[in-house]
Amino acid sequence: MTDAALPDSGSEPWIVVGLGNPGPAYAGHRHNVGYLVADELVRRIGSPFKAHKASRSDVVEGRLAPDRATPGRPGPRLVVVRPRCYMNEIGGPTKALLAFFKVGPERLVTIHDELDIPFDTMRVKFSGGDNGHNGLRSIRASLGTGDFYRVRVGVGRPPGRQDPADFLLSNYTSTERKELPFQVDKAADAVESLLTVGLADTQQRFNS
Repeated sequence: MTDAALPDSGSEPWIVVGLGNPGPAYAGHRHNVGYLVADELVRRIGSPFKAHKASRSDVVEGRLAPDRATPGRPGPRLVVVRPRCYMNEIGGPTKALLAFFKVGPERLVTIHDELDIPFDTMRVKFSGGDNGHNGLRSIRASLGTGDFYRVRVGVGRPPGRQDPADFLLSNYTSTERKELPFQVDKAADAVESLLTVGLADTQQRFNS
């Protein structure tokens, strides 16, 4: 698939998956920033998460607001997802959701933490490897392809000799927590932009 086309606003939904680990013990971890962005998108839609038993996930279906540049054209349909499994098992629920809504990987957007991007920055891209990310590795293994969209939210590298896994499974610093809501809001804006105006314009606006 090429990524240059303007996303359509027809009946096929976009599946937007926030990557994270379930449960309060993981809620504040850097590894869970995908969950936080999914929560913000759901807040904007205005409907609560509902259990989707076929995929072991919580989901919300909705539409984005119409693009002002195309009056009368409905906004894109999307399904925001928070899987209820651990990161390294997330591929199964993702594959089940694509099958349930009858869409291919090219309609999938993942939101996840990224060690190689500084905190408070992000990158939006299509396709690629997993760069050591267990959630992406699980999704690629289940789908048999890496050809899907990624909103990569920067968390930065660990200080000193701290193990990267320990760093990801630890809470943000007090300073970072003050900036985190703005980062989450910006990442949610990037998802909306990707679904409404496409990859190229979104990268130009959001890729730092």
